[in-house]
Amino acid sequence: MNNQVLELKHTIRVLPDGGIVLVLNTGAVIGPEAEAMLQALHSRSIGGISQHLKTLAEKGPEKFMSQFYVGYGHKSIGDCGTGTIFIEGVSMLVAKAVQDWQLYSGQECSTRFLDFSVQKFIDPIGTAGSADVLESWRSFYLKGLGVLIPHLENRFPRSENEKNAVYDKAIKARAFDIMRGFLPAGASTKLSWHSNLRQMADELMILRHHPLNEVKAVANALESVVLEAYPSSFSVKRHAETEIYNAKCVWDLNYLTADEWPDFQVAWDKIDRKLLSGYRAYLMGRPSKTELPKKIAECGLMQILCMLDFGSFRDIERHRAVIQQMPLLTTKFGFHPWYLSELPDKFVLEAAEFLKEQEQKIKRLKCNPATAQYYIAMGYNCPNRLTGGIHALVYLAELRSTRFVHPTLRMRALQIAGELNKRFKRYGLVLHLDKDPDRFDVKRGEQDIIVKD
Repeated sequence: MNNQVLELKHTIRVLPDGGIVLVLNTGAVIGPEAEAMLQALHSRSIGGISQHLKTLAEKGPEKFMSQFYVGYGHKSIGDCGTGTIFIEGVSMLVAKAVQDWQLYSGQECSTRFLDFSVQKFIDPIGTAGSADVLESWRSFYLKGLGVLIPHLENRFPRSENEKNAVYDKAIKARAFDIMRGFLPAGASTKLSWHSNLRQMADELMILRHHPLNEVKAVANALESVVLEAYPSSFSVKRHAETEIYNAKCVWDLNYLTADEWPDFQVAWDKIDRKLLSGYRAYLMGRPSKTELPKKIAECGLMQILCMLDFGSFRDIERHRAVIQQMPLLTTKFGFHPWYLSELPDKFVLEAAEFLKEQEQKIKRLKCNPATAQYYIAMGYNCPNRLTGGIHALVYLAELRSTRFVHPTLRMRALQIAGELNKRFKRYGLVLHLDKDPDRFDVKRGEQDIIVKD
């Protein structure tokens, strides 16, 4: 065992609900601020890196970063130093808020790998009624798993050539994918955020104005830990006009809301066909598992509107090359029928009645629509608006059309692929799609990240 790893001192803040925000200390002698200083010096001096290392050793990065990066606003210097933050014990809504921008890099825990029999549910209202809603979701989720696993074993019996351990994991993965629809968005999760110093500062300027108090608390903790971990790269100084403007933008534009929304529709197509025709050889000659050249984005954008359950929105939001807006999770667009269709026949009626009861309980909660999201299950449909170029849409459609993707998202990916094929096949576009029907595949049980002995 490497005890040096265990002895590292990380910068930590405890959140009001018991979660944590942690800036990882890798133990590096040359930290993010020093690394940024070295690169900045390297770009503006005839001296080589050896000379700059000597300067770093003699003077340190503190004065340099506070003067040039923070003081003079040379923001590109902040691009040259990176850090990793771990956030635990927060709701799914916090995870989506942190990830709600195109420059996010990091990982979020899958609902397949969290034990929701003990996982904390975040309850911002804190009344007996709100607790009852959350615990009712938990009870039904656990009951559903107990019903589903034997049902799936009967529906998809193990073949002789399939290993027991892999088969069992695949069955459980399928059950988790079905029952995740009954988990509330207030269920807690954990995530990491890897970012350069500039992007951390830019995102914190937005997060601290979020409509949800939990997100604000996380933003305050984030600001506190980065100020301690990187004291020369962040400032507590705020400009009143900027803060007012950012607050207005966040409150006015944070959520996509609608009274009506199409099931699936191309809102507009601004792809320049003449310009696209110049890429014909690259559209036709692209091998499978290979991305189109990013320069093809110059051909323009296309916007797609669709209905998507919040669980699958959590998955598709990770596609940074497309622009999406966070939907406001409500019950108005109904519960996605796929989750009910996968239940045993004798259990469907019970599930439908349970959903009606939960909806009535949620209506009785005294809170604003943003806070109500904590108590709404992730199987409910939301409006989704997705804007991207050819490169981004092709990547999304191919990656999310495989039989290993959640079926409610896979359906939308195949519809996007259909529109791309219809509009751009004549210009040479070839799509590499998994067209196998949605089915149980034991290989799902092999898709895991484990530490081997």
